[in-house]
Amino acid sequence: MRTRWKRVLGALAVLLVLAYAVAFLIDEPLRRTIERQMNARMKGYTARIGYLNFHPIGFSIDLRDVVLVQDAHPDPPIMRVPRLSASVQWSAIIHARVVADFELDGLEVYMDRTHVVRELEDPTPVKDHGWQEALQAIYPLKINEFRIRNGSLTYVDTGQVRPLTMRRIEVVLNDIRNVRSAPDVYPSPVRIEAAVFDAGRLEIDGQADFLRVPYLGVKGHIALERIALDNVGPIAARYGFTVAAGTFAGNGNVEYAPEVKIVELEEVRIDGLKGDYAYRKRTAQPVKAAAKATAEAAKEVSNRPDVLLKARRITASGATVGFVNEEATPHYRVFLANTDLTMENFSNQRTEGTATARLTGRFMGSGATAVSATFRPEINGPDFDLNVRIENTDLKSMNDLLRAHAKFDVVSGVFSVFSELHVRNGRVDGYVKPLFRDLDVYDTAQDEDKSFGRKLKERAVEVIGKVLRNRPREEVATVAPIAGPLDNPKTGTWESLVGLVRNAFFKAILPGFERERRSVRR
Repeated sequence: MRTRWKRVLGALAVLLVLAYAVAFLIDEPLRRTIERQMNARMKGYTARIGYLNFHPIGFSIDLRDVVLVQDAHPDPPIMRVPRLSASVQWSAIIHARVVADFELDGLEVYMDRTHVVRELEDPTPVKDHGWQEALQAIYPLKINEFRIRNGSLTYVDTGQVRPLTMRRIEVVLNDIRNVRSAPDVYPSPVRIEAAVFDAGRLEIDGQADFLRVPYLGVKGHIALERIALDNVGPIAARYGFTVAAGTFAGNGNVEYAPEVKIVELEEVRIDGLKGDYAYRKRTAQPVKAAAKATAEAAKEVSNRPDVLLKARRITASGATVGFVNEEATPHYRVFLANTDLTMENFSNQRTEGTATARLTGRFMGSGATAVSATFRPEINGPDFDLNVRIENTDLKSMNDLLRAHAKFDVVSGVFSVFSELHVRNGRVDGYVKPLFRDLDVYDTAQDEDKSFGRKLKERAVEVIGKVLRNRPREEVATVAPIAGPLDNPKTGTWESLVGLVRNAFFKAILPGFERERRSVRR
């Protein structure tokens, strides 16, 4: 008996040695075969495998030093995987399914702006590049569990000092082939965690149906914390935006499937934002195009029964935001400091009720500002009401703007404006009432280098200010009614709002000075 067991064990040992010898001999041919099959399935990208280990016990393989390059921009590689393991998922055997586990350890994804541009120029759609088919070519069994351990994602924009990074990425996708659940639910647990821009945090916890047609369905909760906005500054700068500081956080629920699309944000927070939009001709067109595309998309999904977009609460605190006109002479900046904003119940569905917004701040750092608004989902174009109060702004802080558009400046004065606007069915109704108090336009010391005509104009403005002054309150007041069709009723709510504010400022406030100057000349 003992001799027979020795023979059995010896035979097993020989078989193991032979198996590992065969595995060793087939590692390189198998590596070449898998690499060739992966590349045959991909378009525009090429994979290289450093070396491969086949493990006969467990029927698993390890790929080492896998590199993926974009053919149009191969240096640097777009992806590196130090170790990729594929094996039989033995826990699924009891369900009479033979499927695989995949694990990517230390995945590194790197993209720069050239990668993105080349991808956009590629006529092959992203979904048709064959990445999933290439991954499936590594192992003969269908993937049922997919993991990424300690992954990273890096994006470098042109001239960017700090890259955009996601580190410590952990991804777990289970039951992808729907081994244990009914096909009419979201059977596959999904868990994603990552550090964003080092200090920030991303978490996604939900379920998916990877077999749903014509495309997969996902449902889950997303949370973002402490996302530093200045990291996206170089990208924003291409569109004229300067982002110097601020953090973003938010959480909500998402469901995306062929039958339904839901984005329901519980809370969005922006803290300490400091930024400007600089108007330049070269950046204005992309911004205008983006605004138009956004307006068209908003109109398309407005009140669609299968699409719900909702934000229960959006807040911004301690913000300083400005508008810089770099096309005017001289350049000028108008800004709102110490800004707090609260928006509630914003939705694309009229059945969800009316959205409200409240904003407070300091216009030009001095004018106490209070804005309230109500927004309704669009049916026949933008639909909102707006009330604005800006009181006791130091008019001297607006001298660059006055020089650029009215060709004069002031020594002192206080500016206030009150407005009420109602937009519905392609029409706007309301008024703008600007008030000027304690105007002092002409000053010998300040204006000694100005031309005689410029001095005469400023003196005329000052005289008219004194003549039209409301004696009890010493104010110059003009009420400009606003009534009529929108300039473009097909624009979206936000584009219409910006246009109305701009038109009110330049067509109702500054012209008051010009009217008074002409009346003096007559």
